[in-house]
Amino acid sequence: MLEVVNLACERDERVLFSGLSFTCPKGSITRIEGPNGCGKTTLLRILGGLGVAAEGEVFWAGQSIIEERHLYLSHLNYCGHQPGVKLSLTAAENLAWYAGLHVNIERKELELLLADVGLRGFEDVPCYRLSAGQQRRVALARLLLNRHVNNDNAGQLWILDEPFTAIDISGVHELEQRLIDHANQGGIVVLTTHHEMVLDNCTFQSIKLGEFVPTADQLIQEEEDF
Repeated sequence: MLEVVNLACERDERVLFSGLSFTCPKGSITRIEGPNGCGKTTLLRILGGLGVAAEGEVFWAGQSIIEERHLYLSHLNYCGHQPGVKLSLTAAENLAWYAGLHVNIERKELELLLADVGLRGFEDVPCYRLSAGQQRRVALARLLLNRHVNNDNAGQLWILDEPFTAIDISGVHELEQRLIDHANQGGIVVLTTHHEMVLDNCTFQSIKLGEFVPTADQLIQEEEDF
């Protein structure tokens, strides 16, 4: 279980959110919602161990993700707003490099993974020649690698920032089903998206972040600065 306790975040002396607490149990999908600038991506970066909260703490299986960072990261698949692929490498080379961080994988298995995300025939194409949607598919192929890791809990937690960006309609439906399948197999998904998802037969919750509302003291300070 992923647990967020009394989390607060500040940026440019502004409080994006505070007192944020929620849990993401095994077998669930959690959508982070809110207007632009409310801290959705910032929250995902904190959950992914890439950012630091002003207050509060994040726990995985009852352990602080800061104190047990290595253990936590072994359970995590993080896909940010950018696809995170090396443009000079081919689709297969990108996936092989990422796989090499965790497990040895044969070329045939790489091809199957890329085929699973709709990239059959594009394995040896440099990523700078792929469309934005195809580059996103290379990134999403990383989510499927955990089936090759000799650890039932590897990649159990998926944190995804706008995973549907640049994906075509058929790809959207396929990705929705993969999210559902992952949750139904005991995984956990936390994501942001402007896409209206159709999530049937799975545990789903929505966490809404509100717009920043300045306090009286902050308004006074702004007037004095002016």
